[in-house]
Amino acid sequence: MRVDTPDIYADLQKKLMNAAFRPGEKLKPATLQGTYGCSPNTIREILLRLSNIGLVEFESQRGFRVPKASQSVCNDITQFRIMLEQEGASASMRLGGLKWEADLAAAHHALVHIEREIAREGELHSYIELWSEAERNFHETLISACGSEILRKTYASVYLRFRQQMVNLQREFGASYFHTIITEHQVILDTALARDEAGMRFAIYDHLKRNIRET
Repeated sequence: MRVDTPDIYADLQKKLMNAAFRPGEKLKPATLQGTYGCSPNTIREILLRLSNIGLVEFESQRGFRVPKASQSVCNDITQFRIMLEQEGASASMRLGGLKWEADLAAAHHALVHIEREIAREGELHSYIELWSEAERNFHETLISACGSEILRKTYASVYLRFRQQMVNLQREFGASYFHTIITEHQVILDTALARDEAGMRFAIYDHLKRNIRET
């Protein structure tokens, strides 16, 4: 059955973000067309779009590959993400009203429910896409009232690249990991709703700092 182009793009983006492909793996349009029931040219166009946001690497004559997992790249992306998220959340705190608060609380409720279930079961594989989407939604909602479409679009691309690197580099996603980030997400929510800008900016940094390591 043929899949529509937007659905193919969304599915490949999700797979790349969640390490469904190995770092450095070659992505062949002729192979992927069989999965999605479309032409190789359609896959090529989609992979080129994904290369524009950094989820795929493209070299003339060599084709498409999944970016390699790199701690130095992860460090750089993490630092940029922290800066964007702090600025976006601070602006949202000043400009956002009751709807922003309600949306943020709802996104957090969905996220923490998923994280608690993963921690309870001690198994991530079956839930990685569900968790990724919920975590992404929470953090994007946090900056959603910032008033800058450019910041939001830039953050969305940076988040995808961050997630791809993080999942490939982080090998331990056990119960202790999820208990820790459940607490961290709660602090981000609490400081944001309390309009505690300094506390919220520190909470974002504290949540993401584990991804910055010596190389």
